[in-house]
Amino acid sequence: MTGVGGTGVVTIGALIGMAAHIEGKGCGIIDMAGLAQKGGAVMSHLRVAQTPQDIATIRVAAGGADLVLGCDIVVAGGKKVLSAIRPGETEVVVNTYEQLPGDFTRDADFSLPTKRLQRAIRQRAGEKNVHMVDARNIALRLFADALLSNIFMLGFAHQLGRIPVSARSIEEAIRLNGQMVDKNIEAFRAGRLAAHDPKAFETLAGSADDSAQGVRRLSESLDEIIERRSAFLTGYQNAAYAQRFRDAVDKVRAAEAAVTPGNTELSEAVARGLFKAMAYKDEYEVARLFTDGSFARQVASQFDGDITMHFHMAPPLLARVDPNTGTPRKMEFGPWMMGALKVLAGLRFLRGGAFDIFGRTEERREERRLIEDYEAMAGELAARLNAGNHGAAVAAASVIRSVRGFGHVKARNLAKARGDWDKAMDAFRAAPGARSQAAE
Repeated sequence: MTGVGGTGVVTIGALIGMAAHIEGKGCGIIDMAGLAQKGGAVMSHLRVAQTPQDIATIRVAAGGADLVLGCDIVVAGGKKVLSAIRPGETEVVVNTYEQLPGDFTRDADFSLPTKRLQRAIRQRAGEKNVHMVDARNIALRLFADALLSNIFMLGFAHQLGRIPVSARSIEEAIRLNGQMVDKNIEAFRAGRLAAHDPKAFETLAGSADDSAQGVRRLSESLDEIIERRSAFLTGYQNAAYAQRFRDAVDKVRAAEAAVTPGNTELSEAVARGLFKAMAYKDEYEVARLFTDGSFARQVASQFDGDITMHFHMAPPLLARVDPNTGTPRKMEFGPWMMGALKVLAGLRFLRGGAFDIFGRTEERREERRLIEDYEAMAGELAARLNAGNHGAAVAAASVIRSVRGFGHVKARNLAKARGDWDKAMDAFRAAPGARSQAAE
């Protein structure tokens, strides 16, 4: 069994061990947690036999695994785990959810080699022996709790017949553990159903409300990209603001359809880029996101009982500057802040106007300039687009994706991005056939 520390991997082994004990069988477990028990790689070697005396050694040697239960794909795709797989015989069940490691905090562009890991596992075990399951999103969708993903994986693997204890014994072990008994049993049974009858399970999982449980789904078409972002911008500001977004994207879309029919790559890049510029997270937006109900639903789905909230923020008009770093210091505010945020969210109609006290800072003025500059760029791309410079246009429209963070972090990234932006536009203008008939 493999996974990430703190997500219940060791608990899965303990449940199997208790189930074996209930049945009078022998079970040996070695948990290898590495340097970090929480957040680090975890590998558990587990053997089950008719009697304890039948277990001479616990560690699973190379090619000795009957089952690899991969609760984290990065660990499951490592050399040590792959070596334990017996090609064509070992059953492999892997959670495909991408749990980002600590490298992500130091490299904003870090990405996991998920496809390569999946390919390595399939090549080693054989296609028919590998089962890839997005257990985390399933657990969120069905139970609003990502921690149940591992127990779901246990149920899936058990249904494949590779865990030599009965389902009844595992459920009894869950009851003896005493933690979230009903939900754990439901998750275990859901995993069994997913392995036994995928279509029936899809019907069950598809009936759950993704948005209510915080499960994110990517847009699948240009129309959906535009519609979802227009709806967001309407709530962010108003319908006129959303229409401004749609008008700019529609101009690019029309130009792209005329030049490269069927290709929407530039339109998608502009829709994402312009939205990123227009939906900047200022004080009004922070207040809206805290008070529109979605935050309260997320909290209620994860915590029980009375909850007291404290907010750590660095308001631009109140926060002091740290003399050592030159950045604003965060301040702590009590539960009363939620009421203040509701009032502030209702004042977002002031954004960018004469009475917007937050809009006078250099940071907010720069964000409004960014919107205007991106709109101007989108207009130029639409006016001068042709088959020869289409790729350069997509590159120019996508530069804004590197502008991440807030406050001084965003300012630093934006300064670098503007230089890259200028170079990308120079490349667009110099591309073959860049001059339009209108320009001539």
